This record gives sequence, C-alpha cells and structure tokens, in this order.
Amino acid sequence: MSKHVAVLMGGWSSEREISLRSGNACARALEGEGFRVTPVDVGPDIATVLTELKPDVALNALHGPAGEDGTIQGLLEILKIPYTHSGVLASALAMHKERAKTVMKAAGVSVPEGRVVNRHDAAKSHPLTPPYVVKPIAEGSSMGVIIVREERSHPPQILASEAWTYGEEVLAETYVAGRELTCAVIGDRALGVTEIKPVSGEWYDFDAKYAGGGSIHVLPADLKPNVYQRVQELALTAHQALGCRGVSRADLRYDDTPGGTGALVVLEVNTQPGMTQTSLVPEIAAHAGLSFGELVRWMVEDASLSR
Repeated sequence: MSKHVAVLMGGWSSEREISLRSGNACARALEGEGFRVTPVDVGPDIATVLTELKPDVALNALHGPAGEDGTIQGLLEILKIPYTHSGVLASALAMHKERAKTVMKAAGVSVPEGRVVNRHDAAKSHPLTPPYVVKPIAEGSSMGVIIVREERSHPPQILASEAWTYGEEVLAETYVAGRELTCAVIGDRALGVTEIKPVSGEWYDFDAKYAGGGSIHVLPADLKPNVYQRVQELALTAHQALGCRGVSRADLRYDDTPGGTGALVVLEVNTQPGMTQTSLVPEIAAHAGLSFGELVRWMVEDASLSR
C-alpha cells in the first residue's frame, strides 16, 4: 500500500501564495510517483485536521513564520507524524537571521558584518555607514529587504511607518557588492551552484524570485573551480552547523567587482526553499540528475521525527 502524504501548504504568512504554488507542485509530483496525497491548506485547526487525516508523512511546503520557524515542526513532533526538511531547533535558528549568523560564524562560515537595531532608531539615523542592507530578522523571500545606497543621505523612513509589518527589530548588514549565488544541499551533499541575475532591478527581490522571467539562472555558475568548490563547502558547513536536515539552500554574495574585496559570504540558509516552477532547488537538483518527482520522493523517504 502506498504511503499517505499530507502536503502542508498555504498558511497565513506573507508568503502564502508562493507556498500554495510550492505545495501544489509537490502534490502533483508525489501523485505521479504513486503516493496517496492529501493537499492541506494550513489553518488554525491544523492539529485537528492532521489528527483526522492520520497521514504517514507530512511534506512541509509552508514558507515563512509558523511554517518555517519550528512552530509546525513542533506540532508534528507532538502528533508523531514524520515530516520533511529541518526539525524544530534548526528551523527556529535558521529563521532568526542574526542568531543563525552567530552559529555559522562560529563554524568558520563567513557572514556579513551587522547588528540588530530598533526599526524606529534605524529610521532616525543610519545604523551603519552606507551602503548597507536592512532586513527583517525572521522573514523569507526577500520580504521587507531595503538596500541603502551610498548616496542616500537619510535612512529609510518606511521603517518608522505603519506600513512596516515585519517586527520592531531589524537587522542592518554591510552591503556586499558583486554576484548573487545560491547552492542547494540535499542530505549530506552540496549540489550545484547557481548565479542569479535579476532581469530588472538590481538584486534578487520577491518579483525576481517568483515572476516568470524575473531572473536568469546561470547553472553551473561561471566561477573559478576553487571558488565554486568553496561555495559548496560553505553551503554544506552552514547546513550542518545549523543542524538542518533534508533539503536546504544557502544564499551567498561574491564580491569579484574590480577593486573589490573578493569576499564570499553566506547571507542566510533557507530551510524551506521554494518548490515552484521558477524555484532554484528543483532546477539545481535536475542539473544533478534528479527529476522533480525523484526529488520529492527523496524528501518523503527522508522524513522522520526528532530531526
């Protein structure tokens, strides 16, 4: 008898629509692999829904708070439903960008310099010398990220407005010029390295991530072999240092600009990377010889408790 997989998607974070796209893609692929699949749009009654469904495995396709920060993982531990991706601690740790950086740095992973500040203080005066980046401490998909350029005399005023919905504290980091790179880790293996080139705009924002044709993915990235290998090493070290399981994706910056620093830094590790048609991990897995169906099958077979 085939395993019954509940694909958890949707939820109530700002990344709900992307999660629905990821979840539906995974559900279709799992059905193609012969699994019995129940798509679940996660709401406050999720404990009751899962208790009634009694799935063998939960494939977690949620993005953002509640789905990516250890909350749903803790519930699945209580319900004793094996699940994909990282466990409670690694999920919570990776989601908190500042604490994740502390752990990665201790493991020898280069990270950008920065500090946590109150959003109102960051709107009154520059927390760092421009250029720098301001970002929410615990959001994904580039939500709320602001790049403050050298020529900007005033700090970003949106931080003090009611339009800011990403928490009272923000992370200010030194801006690293150069190229946007990403590397997927599956199990204990770092796969290929992709360079991401936004078609419009200057960086890999939400639209570049998810809009069709929003970015160009160069896979494998055109890097010197030693740099390419170093990216893979950093991605795997970060994955392991944070205690991640299953699939993750590390985002990096590489400053190879003329007269630049040559810095290669890890910005963050995504424990719930997107699984849409434009997503990076399925593309990187395909380059390594894994079809989308094989990838999601591996994820389900890798699912466990006490992760």
